[in-house]
Amino acid sequence: MSFFKKIFSKEKKENLDKGLEKSKTSFLSKLTKAVAGKSKVDEDVLDNLEEILIASDVGVDTTLKIIDRIEARVSKDKYMGTDELNSILKEEIAGLLAETNIDDAVEYTIPEIDEPYVIMVVGVNGVGKTTTIGKMAYQFKKAGKKVVLGAADTFRAAAIDQLQIWADRVEVPMIKQKMGSDPASVAFDTLKSAVAQDADVVIIDTAGRLHNKVNLMNELTKIKRVMQKVIPDAPHEVLLILDGSTGQNAFEQAKQFTKATEVTSLAVTKLDGTAKGGVVIGISDQFQIPVKYIGVGEGIEHLQVFNKNEFVDSFFD
Repeated sequence: MSFFKKIFSKEKKENLDKGLEKSKTSFLSKLTKAVAGKSKVDEDVLDNLEEILIASDVGVDTTLKIIDRIEARVSKDKYMGTDELNSILKEEIAGLLAETNIDDAVEYTIPEIDEPYVIMVVGVNGVGKTTTIGKMAYQFKKAGKKVVLGAADTFRAAAIDQLQIWADRVEVPMIKQKMGSDPASVAFDTLKSAVAQDADVVIIDTAGRLHNKVNLMNELTKIKRVMQKVIPDAPHEVLLILDGSTGQNAFEQAKQFTKATEVTSLAVTKLDGTAKGGVVIGISDQFQIPVKYIGVGEGIEHLQVFNKNEFVDSFFD
């Protein structure tokens, strides 16, 4: 029986379970070995647990927080059986995620405002940025929202072409210019079009390069400034896409982008092909930025709204 009350549909839960299968299997097999022959949680078990969490890409600082929490419970309860360890881990990690991820949403929603809700998407090339934008557009449209895409990654012709493929597939309008155009100009045109069409959601793609952080910062700042000439509060959200399969490299990307611009939410992709699912826990905790979406498969339905309780339940169940 699962620890948390079920709120996902059966299909979504099955997709999440399947997407986290590699991470769960890797973690639980190591945990089983760590407690073999032990009846209670002692110093050796906690030392082994610390190594397992770090190896699962939870990150050193977040791992130490989790261990401290469990040590406090062991100290308070005087005795904790190893058979309780999994459920205790669920509780403590869910509690840790709750500090950043307050809302446990299930469906794709946006705040009710009198203007299009603008999401500026950032992230390096290769993390699944364009695919994520396409899947978001599909889900928002499915939820009854009118969506407009903006191809402001004018650095690569392929980026514009790939986004156009998704726009055609999902049947939503996309605003673009030729390769090498001013990204801020594309963003400006996209917002003007979205306002004219009375759109609900605007998703702006941006260039995914980190070779010069100063240039990146200047470009993103300019895009924001120009968008605000059309919609004063834009962007309402800056979504950073991270590839979960890169583990610790995702931490480094998050560090660089949070220095370059104000990131307000995260999407962690490609969790289905990796045993590094713990990176979701560590990044959310270390950067104090809520995880909004996770990618648990290649299908168009496999970009899920992140729900901390369902995630922890699937990871440890």
